[in-house]
Amino acid sequence: MPTKRLYIQMFSIHGLLRSESMELGRDADTGGQINYVIELGRHLSRAKEVEKVDLFTRLIVDKKVSEDYAQPIEKVNKKFRIVRIQCGGRKYFRKELLWPHLDEYIDKTIKFIKRENAIPDIVHGHYPDAGYVAMQMSRIFGIPFVFTGHSLGRAKKQKLLNEGAKEAEINKKYKIDHRIAVEEELLKNADLIIASTTQEVNDQYGMYQHGDLPDFQVIPPGLNLDKFYPYYHDILPESEKSEAEMYAQASILQELNRFFSHPDKPLILALSRPDERKNISGLVKAYGEDRELQTIANLAVFAGIRKDIETMEENERDVLTRMLLLMDKYDLYGKMAIPKKHDFEYEVPELYRVAASKRGVFVNPAWTEPFGLTLLEASATGLPVVSTQDGGPQDIIANCQNGILVDPSDTRKIAASIRQILTDDGKWDRYSKNGIMKVRDYYSWERHAQKYTEEVKQLAAAQKTSDMQVAVPSDSIGKRLVKLNYFLITDIDYTLIGGNNGHLQNLIELLKKHRKSIGFGVATGRDVTSAVEFLNEHGVHHPDVIISSVGTEIYYGKALQYGQGWETHISNQWDRKKIVTLLERFGFLRYQEESNQSRFKISYYMAPGKDRMAKIHDLLSKNKCRYCLIYSGQKYLDILPFRASKGKAIRYLSYKWEIPLRNLLVCGDSGNDEEMLRGEPLAVVVGNYRKELEKLKGARNVYFAESEYAGGIIEGIEKYGFIEKARG
Repeated sequence: MPTKRLYIQMFSIHGLLRSESMELGRDADTGGQINYVIELGRHLSRAKEVEKVDLFTRLIVDKKVSEDYAQPIEKVNKKFRIVRIQCGGRKYFRKELLWPHLDEYIDKTIKFIKRENAIPDIVHGHYPDAGYVAMQMSRIFGIPFVFTGHSLGRAKKQKLLNEGAKEAEINKKYKIDHRIAVEEELLKNADLIIASTTQEVNDQYGMYQHGDLPDFQVIPPGLNLDKFYPYYHDILPESEKSEAEMYAQASILQELNRFFSHPDKPLILALSRPDERKNISGLVKAYGEDRELQTIANLAVFAGIRKDIETMEENERDVLTRMLLLMDKYDLYGKMAIPKKHDFEYEVPELYRVAASKRGVFVNPAWTEPFGLTLLEASATGLPVVSTQDGGPQDIIANCQNGILVDPSDTRKIAASIRQILTDDGKWDRYSKNGIMKVRDYYSWERHAQKYTEEVKQLAAAQKTSDMQVAVPSDSIGKRLVKLNYFLITDIDYTLIGGNNGHLQNLIELLKKHRKSIGFGVATGRDVTSAVEFLNEHGVHHPDVIISSVGTEIYYGKALQYGQGWETHISNQWDRKKIVTLLERFGFLRYQEESNQSRFKISYYMAPGKDRMAKIHDLLSKNKCRYCLIYSGQKYLDILPFRASKGKAIRYLSYKWEIPLRNLLVCGDSGNDEEMLRGEPLAVVVGNYRKELEKLKGARNVYFAESEYAGGIIEGIEKYGFIEKARG
């Protein structure tokens, strides 16, 4: 029997992603990670063990960015697609503002999976926001979860604090504590973490409470060696550059020459985003303070893409402004180039080769550097490097022997190291040759993809073995729900349970017999603990879905996986404390026991009385509260978020799992159930209903059964021919 090939879903949500002409350096969210995920997807799709790779990102429709990012599906090749899912509106915004919208992204991704009728074998999150999405997908579908951090919150926070930033400011701008809390959760739940360097594993993940829990694999990213080929290829007789490459080279030379008084000097090159962590000012100071270095070489700093510095983000604006001020302070005109843009596809590779042909040096003076992709790019073209001794560069220099590590705070050491390489021809030649040869040995995408595939194949095989050991895997409720198109959802007390227990057993057997085509859920005013205990007492075990606390909570499957997406949805504009305080003035309301209260449910005892509901509505409305009132049994008043109720929860399930409302059979007995019985779903009111439901008689899709309790549910199933419809 042939081995099943893998379907891999990767998530990289926060940046501008496309397969060609990537806008690296456009802003803080379009760094090397963008290139990483595209190249990983491209090379995984070439592996024979892989059937398909989908890279999920955010759909963006915004005049400020390219129309490419509004394309729902971009086909990169026969096995690799970029899938764009909308969340948080359509405008482009920085990643720190994305956190509140991730549960919406998860729900829409589930819809996509159901529509495609293809459940992945592996989910892989890149960066913590996408890691959160992948972790939730893993829980829902019972599949392995792989995580790659790229950069980590604890290291970033520590660095910002060391630089004098206030903790409150850091949290306000970067949501850093929330990010760190999510990263801790990711470490607890990841089946595999792929890191780029041993330093990343030991020092960066080592800062976390759960840093020793996951299985780590160090798999350095690769490089497109067809693009970043050695500089001397251009002077060989058999070299054939494309027209685009030749144009890019000419453009780069023209751009540099307009800055330099002596353009033939060796070139000191820096290429990074205008981010505080990149320490651009440290390099400019090192160059500006060293007269000998200025005599020997020119400096070119490509600090992202800019049009108008004043319109940029504060961090970027500050970095670029400081760079310009330092240039003026040290009078570096004619010696320093600060171009406003560069094209990653063609100009950046040519830029490295131009610097190498001038026997220059590439410098990365960053305060923190998780990996150091630009060091590999420069080295592959034959350009020696001077780099920060932080993070990934330690591994790169150790493997490739292609440059010098320096303390990024020591500007004299930075300048001396650059001078050392520029003035020692033997050292320059050795570093140049080592970089070209050893990058090809250690850092190819083919090697990365091969190792990656070996690791995830083992994860998928282990998961398959685990699934086969139990009849119904407790952690794979998602696999079941995406296959269902019909669902029965019923209230518990006095609808499902009560009266003749024989009818209940018959209903249980009926649902068990047709389990493959009909899902089963309950919707109740009870909290989830009480609901589960009560159901178990009566032989009702493990509904697919439990809607509890009057529709304010949703739980899935045997493992009772909490519906975080529903919580995010209903929490909008909900102020529990304000409502409780306002209602203290009404003596006819008695606050129920704490066991009946929850974060999204305020419960009172209230006897019937003239205008009492109207008075409550009037008070809460005047005070701009957003709420939903449910009164039942002539004594129970529940106040919920305006987006919450059993009926709205049912409609949310219909939306999330793409089960048409007309394919839902909903059953109830009291005013507490009225809202969920109305509308498009098929509804059954059991024979022992309360008078408050009389108003539904004659309503479309509402059947009043003669039989009571579970017997009424069975009667409704037969009336609608529900089983026949579900079986198709």
